[in-house]
Amino acid sequence: MKEIPMEVKEEIEKLTKEINYHNYRYYVLDSPIISDEEYDRMLRRLKELEEKWNYYLPDTPTKRIGAQPLEKFEKVTHREPMLSLDNAFNIDELREFDARVKRLLGSTGEIEYTIEPKYDGLAVELSYKDGILVKASTRGDGYVGEDITQNIKTIKSIPLRIEGVTEIPEDIDIRGEVYMNIEEFERINRERIEKGEPVFANPRNAASGSVRQLDPQITASRKLHISCYGMGYVKGLQLKSQYEFINWLRAARFPVPVYVKLAKGIEEVIEGIKEIEKNRNSYPFETDGAVVKVNLFELQRRLGSKTREPRWAIAYKYPAHQGITRVNDILASVGRTGVITPLAILEPVKIGGVTVSRSTLHNWDEVMRKDIRVGDYVIIERAGEVIPHIIGVVVDRRTGEEKKVSIPEKCPVCGSKTVREESEVAVRCINFNCPAQVEERIKHFASRKGMNIEGLGDKTVELLHQRGIVRNFVDLYRLKQKDLIGLPGFAELSSKKLIESIERSKKTTLARILFSLGISQVGEYAAKLLAKNFKSLEDLYNVSVEKLLNIPQIGEKTATAIEHFFRNKNNIDALEELKKLGLQVENPDFQEKDKTLALSGKSVVITGTLPKPRHEVEEMIEKAGGRVSSSVSRNTDFLVVGEDPGSKLSKAQALGVKIISYNELLKMIESH
Repeated sequence: MKEIPMEVKEEIEKLTKEINYHNYRYYVLDSPIISDEEYDRMLRRLKELEEKWNYYLPDTPTKRIGAQPLEKFEKVTHREPMLSLDNAFNIDELREFDARVKRLLGSTGEIEYTIEPKYDGLAVELSYKDGILVKASTRGDGYVGEDITQNIKTIKSIPLRIEGVTEIPEDIDIRGEVYMNIEEFERINRERIEKGEPVFANPRNAASGSVRQLDPQITASRKLHISCYGMGYVKGLQLKSQYEFINWLRAARFPVPVYVKLAKGIEEVIEGIKEIEKNRNSYPFETDGAVVKVNLFELQRRLGSKTREPRWAIAYKYPAHQGITRVNDILASVGRTGVITPLAILEPVKIGGVTVSRSTLHNWDEVMRKDIRVGDYVIIERAGEVIPHIIGVVVDRRTGEEKKVSIPEKCPVCGSKTVREESEVAVRCINFNCPAQVEERIKHFASRKGMNIEGLGDKTVELLHQRGIVRNFVDLYRLKQKDLIGLPGFAELSSKKLIESIERSKKTTLARILFSLGISQVGEYAAKLLAKNFKSLEDLYNVSVEKLLNIPQIGEKTATAIEHFFRNKNNIDALEELKKLGLQVENPDFQEKDKTLALSGKSVVITGTLPKPRHEVEEMIEKAGGRVSSSVSRNTDFLVVGEDPGSKLSKAQALGVKIISYNELLKMIESH
């Protein structure tokens, strides 16, 4: 291997440091100082140098995403237990906590505390060695958690290297809470409803489920955040208090709680708790309380811990925002993909200062399970201070006049017969020309992440469709200015601007057009994957499930949906018509594969223990043109077997997959 020139090393080190700093500005401070284009240019240059010279720093931002899916999560023993917190549900219990702390310390003076919001997410531990992130783990039972390192690295607000402070510890475990903002939680649930998948009950479950994905690409596709607030094992860092530690974290570029207050005595603590409660509706994340901690570490050590909780901290839980109201109706709402979801229309009720008049019921199974009827009085809770949902029926208030609802057998919009797949909770209208679906498809096609047609809002789409001017998204490219003038809201200038915006959208990328088509199971992430692996739109015509499954991150359900879409003549005709009307598709995402490489196009699975770390073997296979998959199938070309192989060996034998040793793999690559 040729020696790396010093100037190349210096440029890689400089770019790595600069990009990590800009990640901190963007993801932690929410205050970027360079444009997206400049950031992308720097990242592309770094990737180019790293790949050319095979030189990667431990904190390189280019390796945050891209690790292969795991077979299982390995266990991790915490060096210091991650204990849970005792709860206080009212001010009296909080005062009892303060009195207990004073009694145990033999103190008559006021105790100094810190107060911060209680984030509702997944507790994790980040382990740093000489300033470099080496491991991340879940809380688990407090003593043993699971290794989630490759998933945690996808959260860009987490530093891969500790910087910004003069005192960097030799060894430190930093605790925090991985959480999901309410807006992202709602987006994911909308997508899951459209796909007919079960929804997440709350942002906490969504965050936990996202972190505990065996495939880090799925974690990366969801916008997760972290708030760092605690310290476990530490060596080489001298701090005296929790408040000092929070300031150190902030200086070291870690995200910290949005509000941290130092309070002298329990009365100041109560004031701080009330302040958090007053502001909780404005936070973008879900919080159900506040955390109170004795500030000085020396006092924390003296107080010690019980079996499961520290004696020096407590969580104050706010009362749930609930109300009781009547269900006036349960409507069937048809989405873009034909999924029909139940929507409860409620007698307006004020909960936590907000008037609630409707609540999604997610799917018909939930309506049946909770036995919700029209006319019922129900308990409504605003989870995350925003999302109203029905948690139960007040059965005692039934009069006998309530009406049960049934799963719709016909689409409420077009009257077509509905279908329900055996393995799904979703009830669907499969009429492609159903007006409700058509309007939603047009909206999706024109959306910002789709073809980005500015000025074509939901109301305009509904107007154009209902007037018969635009019957489907292809008709958008047939629109003329004269078709718009005279319509409500359209004059000479506004109609001209919309036509110009439609014209601009005709020049697009493969990833955008694939997302905008609204193919079942294909969101932004899957659209990008397809663009990386297929050079043009035409390359996807008549694509097979088998070929799609060669892309490791695409599963059978997604592959089948893509095949069905591109095998449909009407869909292909629509795409060809778009091209005739001026659609131009570029593909800057395509990654040309070198067909001369030893493993070009081959699917490889690994089982057992190999002479080298698995990630190094995977990298070697990928550099030789192969794709590493996590499971054996008929599409697998080779199973590389090490010591103590698992069940993959017997499955490969049953399917007739070629089985090779690690040494045979090396010979195959080297001889080529």
